[in-house]
Amino acid sequence: MFPGPLGHSLAGRALREERWACDAVQLRDFATDRHRSVDDTPAGGGAGMVLRADVMAAAVDAVADARPVLAMTPRGRPLNQERVRSLAAGPGVTILCGRFEGFDERLFEARDIEQVSIGDYVLSGGEMGALVLLDACVRLLPGVMGAASSGDEESFESGLLEYPQYTRPAMWEGRTIPEVLRSGDHAKIAAWRHTRACDDTRSRRPDLWERHEGARVGRPLARGDD
Repeated sequence: MFPGPLGHSLAGRALREERWACDAVQLRDFATDRHRSVDDTPAGGGAGMVLRADVMAAAVDAVADARPVLAMTPRGRPLNQERVRSLAAGPGVTILCGRFEGFDERLFEARDIEQVSIGDYVLSGGEMGALVLLDACVRLLPGVMGAASSGDEESFESGLLEYPQYTRPAMWEGRTIPEVLRSGDHAKIAAWRHTRACDDTRSRRPDLWERHEGARVGRPLARGDD
């Protein structure tokens, strides 16, 4: 499953240029029985299987270095752009992909592992979550995206959703590109984009808007602030 879609487009080109690397580790290589088992039935009963702490810890210990270890699990803290930026600026990351009913909890008690979720829903495995996390990090690496500033105004970078985008044709099915975007007045365009970003964030993601307003109001004034 790796690099999967990250072997294509900008991430794929960066992979071929060795701007980043991805080494998949087979958990079954650390199993101790002849069936190479990595899981067992839940203690206390119940459906499904649980990833064994001894096998997972052996795998983590085998690749342990300065990189943080993250486990993809719906029980983890939600991934956000701030964490993505910190990971992209760091030495790399080791990602554990959950399966079945998840991990034996003792793994997290015995090892320094950050539990991460990509959303409030359940996937069949952590691999898709790992691909999401990797893509979010890889695009921030130097030289991966075309223009140095092309990601500056993306959703979540400023704490707001991104403003709506338009391109040619100017008229499509009776709908036109907003006049201000065709005016050539960069100040008015910037003001329109900021207003739309605020309006859309307030209406679509009130949780983001509340955090954004709290950060804006709570930060100390700097010279030049109104």
